[in-house]
Parts: sequence; structure tokens; C-alpha cells
Amino acid sequence: MRRMGLDYGDKTIGVAVSDELGWTAQGVETIRRTTQERDFGRLRELVEAYSVSEIVVGLPKNMNNTIGPRGEICIEFAKQVEEILQLPVHLWDERLTTASAQRTLLEADVSRKKRKQVIDKMAAALILQNFMDSKIAR
Repeated sequence: MRRMGLDYGDKTIGVAVSDELGWTAQGVETIRRTTQERDFGRLRELVEAYSVSEIVVGLPKNMNNTIGPRGEICIEFAKQVEEILQLPVHLWDERLTTASAQRTLLEADVSRKKRKQVIDKMAAALILQNFMDSKIAR
């Protein structure tokens, strides 16, 4: 069972997929958002190409565990994903995943330009990996 992780942003959607056993997550691509039709068309292509059976969308919560405006936008996006792609969608607390991805890339001495190109798919991979790890831990 393959899962897809999504990091939904204002300008991009970071995409990651799991291996077939559901143990590891790999960043696949960053979709530059344009129109809803094009964005969901690309997501559908990736779902089919990787035989994805469920999707995890990052939910940015505030540090006090409340959901702010950005979180509300992600919840609405998750509902659209579920409706349009007809797959189960899980929301996963993504607090600090982008910061963690940024720190990892800085420690690896990745250039600013390169970081900008990969940060969203790396954040999606962290969201998906954390979700999968929580399932194994149970």
C-alpha cells in the first residue's frame, strides 16, 4: 500500500510517496500551483503512476495546538483532494516540518537556490514519514 504525502502551500504543493511496504517516504516533486484543474490533474497522474491508495496532507497547527487560517485552508484542500481523487485523506500535524527540512538542508550545506527547489517535497516526505512512523509505533 503506497501513500502520498502533500505539503500544501500558497505557491507550491510538495509531493512525497512511500515505498510499497510503507516504511520510507521519498520526495517526488514540487508542483508549482497554477489552476485547480491543472494542480489536481498532476496529482491524479502521480496517484496513478505510483498506485497510491491513501493521502496524507500536512496540517499546520499553531504551537498551542489551535488551527489558524493556514490550517483552515489546508483542511479545505484535504476535503477537495478526497472528493476529487476519491481516496482516503488523513490530516497530519506538520508543525516544524519545514523548519526541520530547512535545518537538514543547511547542515548538508545545500545552496540557497537548491534549498528553495527541494524544501517543499522534503517537507512532504517528513509529513508522510512521521505519519507512517506513528502507524508502526502502535
